[in-house]
Amino acid sequence: MLFIGRDDGGKVVGVKNAAKLLEDIPNQVRDMLGVVVDVNLRAERKLNYLEIRVDPYPNPISFQGVYYLRSGSTNQRLKGSALDRFLMRKYGRTWDSVPVPGVTVEDLDSAALKRFRSQAARSKRLDAAVIEEDDVHLIDKLRLTEDKYLKRAAALLFHPDPVRFFTGAAVKVGFFASESDLRLDA
Repeated sequence: MLFIGRDDGGKVVGVKNAAKLLEDIPNQVRDMLGVVVDVNLRAERKLNYLEIRVDPYPNPISFQGVYYLRSGSTNQRLKGSALDRFLMRKYGRTWDSVPVPGVTVEDLDSAALKRFRSQAARSKRLDAAVIEEDDVHLIDKLRLTEDKYLKRAAALLFHPDPVRFFTGAAVKVGFFASESDLRLDA
């Protein structure tokens, strides 16, 4: 809720041109933000003020195509990877769940998939029937596809040259030897 015509203490001080603002504000907000707001004329002690009601939106809203994040008393313009992280978080996605056009199961390294199957069988963390599936079905059962695309995780884990898609890509696998001793597999 936003008020125009009230001071910082909440006291009504009035607003000029209320009738024009009642018409202009909803149109400008729609044009600049792409959202619909409810603007109401209110009065107290014969002074007019405006009440602007904005329903919460489940998705991020840009201002003239630019996204901002409120940080303390400032607005931070989001760009590059910060914008990517913000949008993915708002849409419930993670970096590795994003589809990668142009990569197919046939592009994946069969030796890497074979090693995965061997390790999965040894650890008994996957059902034997899943391990024996063909590559297409295995990748699908591992939830590494979205529609007709492979996800970034599939390319990072099983492509012979993941750096082709992700500059500086590297995978490190670790395990805890005890509650506090992390061991990295070199």
